[in-house]
Amino acid sequence: MECKKEQNLKSCNCSYESCSRKGICCECISYHLKSRQLPACCFPQDAERTYDRSFEHFARLVNENKV
Repeated sequence: MECKKEQNLKSCNCSYESCSRKGICCECISYHLKSRQLPACCFPQDAERTYDRSFEHFARLVNENKV
C-alpha cells in the first residue's frame, strides 16, 4: 500500500510542526496508541492545541458533546 502523505497533510490538524509523523497516519496512530492517546485528527482544533491527546480528554469532550 502506498502512503498518501501529501493528501493526508491537507486534512491533518496537528499543530506540532516538527512532528516526523505528520501526514503518515499509520505511524501517527501507532505512536499515539502506545501512549494511550489519540492522534490530533480526533480532536477539535481548540482541544488539539492543548496537546492533551489522552483517551480521558477525548472522553470528556464526548461527554460535553464537543466531538
